[in-house]
Amino acid sequence: MASLTVYNRTGKEVGKYDIDLAELAPRINKQLLHDVVVMYQSNLRLGTAKTKSRGEVAGTTKKMYRQKGTGNARAGSRRSGIRRGGGHIFAKRPRDWTYRLPRKAVQLATRMALAAKLRDAEVTLIDELAFDAPKTKDMAAILKALNLHDNSVLVATAEHDSNVFKSARNIDRVTVSPVSGLNALNLLSPRRVLMTKAALDALRARAGKRAS
Repeated sequence: MASLTVYNRTGKEVGKYDIDLAELAPRINKQLLHDVVVMYQSNLRLGTAKTKSRGEVAGTTKKMYRQKGTGNARAGSRRSGIRRGGGHIFAKRPRDWTYRLPRKAVQLATRMALAAKLRDAEVTLIDELAFDAPKTKDMAAILKALNLHDNSVLVATAEHDSNVFKSARNIDRVTVSPVSGLNALNLLSPRRVLMTKAALDALRARAGKRAS
């Protein structure tokens, strides 16, 4: 059981929030977390790297010099990979690096990542987070009041809020994601997580539905 302190926008304690980490994940499997994070990172690769082989570079096919009698090693094409201007011996080709792990394993890894953050006291809970209009200054003040301004931070909201997103997008090392966009990679990458009570309630509800 973990007991989280709930703060308001000024950094003042306004309550407590109790959660059983077993609701999210019965245990934290580091191997699964590793596998899922590697999957997300692999899926971010463009796979567009390409170099030319000896059959693709420009150059004559004429034999450079006669086979015997020169004292040099025998040589044929000027486009050989051992010569300047020649093709690559093992040329790179465009490649699709994407792959998928089972959906339930990916979902479980997301809950494990959040449980790990909660266990390590790296989640700060705020009662609500809303703006009438995008205001970076106000968002920066909230992060400073909660002592999060010197860390990389993920701001998690229950649903997509354009005002919150626009208020945080220009702050260095701060990202924003609704509950539906959370995954093991974006939870584990930042040092701290700032989460609204509504967002944590939504995650618990999702975890309960999957367990039932």
